[in-house]
Amino acid sequence: MILTFNVKHNRDFTDELKKARQVAEFAVKTHTLSSKDVKHFGLKSVIANQILRKYSRNKKIKKVGHVNLTIPNQGIRVDREKQEIYIPSLKLTLPYSFRNDFEKVNQIEVDEQYAHVSVTIPEKPVIQPQTWLGVDRNATGHIAVVANPQTGKVWKLGKKAEHIHDKYREIRRKLQKLRKYRLLKRIKDRESRIIRDLNHKVSRKIVEIAKKDNAGIKLEDLSGIRNNKKHTKSFSYGLNSWSFHQLQKFIEYKAKLEGVPLTYVEPKNTSKECSRCGSIGIRETKSFKCPSCGHVDHADANASFNIALRPPSVGGVGQLHVDRDACKGSTDTPDREGQLRERRRPRNSVMGSRKTRLIVRSDAEISVKARTSEASAEEGVSAPPLSEETNASHGRKEIARGTSEASAEESMSAIEGGLDLMGVVRNRGDVD
Repeated sequence: MILTFNVKHNRDFTDELKKARQVAEFAVKTHTLSSKDVKHFGLKSVIANQILRKYSRNKKIKKVGHVNLTIPNQGIRVDREKQEIYIPSLKLTLPYSFRNDFEKVNQIEVDEQYAHVSVTIPEKPVIQPQTWLGVDRNATGHIAVVANPQTGKVWKLGKKAEHIHDKYREIRRKLQKLRKYRLLKRIKDRESRIIRDLNHKVSRKIVEIAKKDNAGIKLEDLSGIRNNKKHTKSFSYGLNSWSFHQLQKFIEYKAKLEGVPLTYVEPKNTSKECSRCGSIGIRETKSFKCPSCGHVDHADANASFNIALRPPSVGGVGQLHVDRDACKGSTDTPDREGQLRERRRPRNSVMGSRKTRLIVRSDAEISVKARTSEASAEEGVSAPPLSEETNASHGRKEIARGTSEASAEESMSAIEGGLDLMGVVRNRGDVD
């Protein structure tokens, strides 16, 4: 498993970063892979080669953005006893405090403030869980509610996340009115750092609980949940500021480091089903009541028990059931797009309408009808109606007798002119 740790280097690499950007721009224009072609920029070849490989091979890059100094494994020396990493090309020594059991250092990327150290960590064997923990992630209230069906314990984590969002939302609103955009960005970054730290703590706690109880972790597959349009306007901010994906990624990699198995379940009706009898209950805000068995519980706790008891999704992580009839990734909502498509579909389609199926006739019947009408018109006698056997042979119901007949001229003009059969039949009065 590959992890990246950020180490502050406390050095000024402004000149080196400027040269790296010039090398990247030259690579985009020429697509060269030789460090000899960029030797005149004065950047070390071990760093220039990495930049050339990134920007010369990718033909889609048209404009160079932010460029870091990338040092491969060959240009890095590690002293595990002193816990130091030395980069000869930059004459930089980095003392590190992260775990010392890594297999190797893959590469290091250096920017203005930090050195991003990518290392390979050995993975622990996956344990055989005795039970499963259900984790219900929420946009309001506690960001994660964990339940263990075997013991009946419930953990509610991250309650202050909603308060943090509301607090900084009001601060940003005031700064927006004052047009202090630079301070607005700083406040937004501060909020994201606080939420990120909270997600780290919550995910660490969840993995610790699973490891202590020798249990696996089950999460809802919430991919595409923001595509759901069936929610109130006041809930839009909470939904869009909900960092459920970040929490999911933190739980994933922490569980993988500890050998804790993790899987996903379908999110449909996890908050509406009763965790005891399986019936659809009544949920109002954070309270749940089942009319069938009378079970009353916290809505999020009930949902976490349902998640723990559900089978994993088909195909493993990130896959949904094939026969799913709800909106992909949205919880407790019907397929609104499918309903809208059904409403827009015309009811009297040419092939699908019941009314159309009753009056469709074959070409042979039309030709016989036309010839009969023509002969009857010459003799001055009205053409007889079609028999019940003829109607049955063509798969339609009996048409009422005694109605007025169309003239031979109207029938022949309809056939020769290629007019709509539906119009001819309606004019003849065969259909009520």
